Amino acid sequence: MVFLCLISVLSLAMLAGCQVFDFFTTQVEGNLKGLNVTMQTYDADGQPIDTIKGVSGAIKRDSTFDRTNEKGEKTKESSVLNITIGGKQVLHVGSTLIMYEKGLQDVMNKLPQKVLVTNQDRSLPFVNRMVNQFHNYFDGRSKIVLIRSQLGKPIATFAGNRVSYFATDVPNSTGLIIDGKYLFIYRCDFTMYDTSLIER
Repeated sequence: MVFLCLISVLSLAMLAGCQVFDFFTTQVEGNLKGLNVTMQTYDADGQPIDTIKGVSGAIKRDSTFDRTNEKGEKTKESSVLNITIGGKQVLHVGSTLIMYEKGLQDVMNKLPQKVLVTNQDRSLPFVNRMVNQFHNYFDGRSKIVLIRSQLGKPIATFAGNRVSYFATDVPNSTGLIIDGKYLFIYRCDFTMYDTSLIER
């Protein structure tokens, strides 16, 4: 019995530092009580349309707009976002949107928006993909995320020491955990670089 308790405690301790666990708990927390967030939308040229800040923020796909065939089978998932902030509702579809948790800082004005990298290091791509996937799920890596509008205009930049990315249930979106904080990007172009690649 003591052995099982010890194994359970060690397992929880290992999971506590796991990026997948952080993503899962963020999703649960977002659904139960919401997060302290900033939401911003942009036009195709990268110009801000609106900014909303608040607590109890949550975002999910609005399945009301799913399309079905005559058999009742889902043929297309809705891209409409059902967003709540402070108990108020926002529906959004189409334009670029980012939502990030308090504690994340947009550092776009502190870093260059164009990157030129030359890397002559030799490696094994197959092995690299496995190693990168391991780091993505378990401990994250130091990365810089450049986010652009649908026409390629820079809109935001985030950086962190432990960065991982995950699929969400919303089409055309990606969820990231950056140093334990959540970033949701929707209908954006983005590039994520290992920080060490840019620092060369």
